[in-house]
Amino acid sequence: MIKQAIIPLAGLGTRLLPLTSVFAKELLPINGKPGIEYILDECIDAGVTEIIFIISKKKEIIKKYFYNDNFYKSIIKKKKDPRIINEYKKILKYKKKIKFVYQNKPLGTGDAVLKTKKFIKNRYFLMLLPDDLIMKKNCSKDMIKLHKKYKASVMASMTVKKNNVNRWGIYSISKKIDKKNFIISDVIEKPNTREAPSNNAVIGRYILSKDIFKILKKQKKGKGGEIHITDSIRTMINNKFLFVGHKFSGKYLDCGSMDGYIKSTLEIAKL
Repeated sequence: MIKQAIIPLAGLGTRLLPLTSVFAKELLPINGKPGIEYILDECIDAGVTEIIFIISKKKEIIKKYFYNDNFYKSIIKKKKDPRIINEYKKILKYKKKIKFVYQNKPLGTGDAVLKTKKFIKNRYFLMLLPDDLIMKKNCSKDMIKLHKKYKASVMASMTVKKNNVNRWGIYSISKKIDKKNFIISDVIEKPNTREAPSNNAVIGRYILSKDIFKILKKQKKGKGGEIHITDSIRTMINNKFLFVGHKFSGKYLDCGSMDGYIKSTLEIAKL
């Protein structure tokens, strides 16, 4: 069973400036609810019991959000407002499942994942990127079912426009399993349009084997001077680890840019 999830949250969110100059992008409200809570609800609904947040000292506001007990207790004592009581109970429920790990230097997602090594107990774990919301269908739950069937790593996928491939990790496919799933033969981090083997992109949901930690330890910096998880996944595929790509059924929302953030609020309001 997949019982642990990791969520990298140390990035500064520069695409959402000026909002992120004073506030963590993951706490920005999307239709009245902090974005990170959509990710937490997806994890919990998928059966995850422990969630590891990777933050930096500059993002400690995220920790404070879940550890602001004295504030809530004093407000509840004065007002006894049922809505505030319910919100506090919800935060307490989340807090029981969360651990915090620090990544104080912005060295990439691969480096962030490596920071969680000593906390991962089982053979496989889930990773979710908080900029990517998938609504209406629990992508993590579907991927866990697929993992159980094939005893493999699994990555979420969607088709993107060919002129946008340089924003994503892009797959090569060796074999189709069915309409929604396929065997991955390679993955390239942010290729240009000429290098891209397809327009099937990695979206921010991964089930990974803890074997990746050995590779991440030796991983050299890639594009932009960062350690990319995609580069280590590529090494694993070359070493014959099985990776399944899953074309998810839910509605994808990109919350990582200002335009995407505004659109996400409007789209979720319609659901």
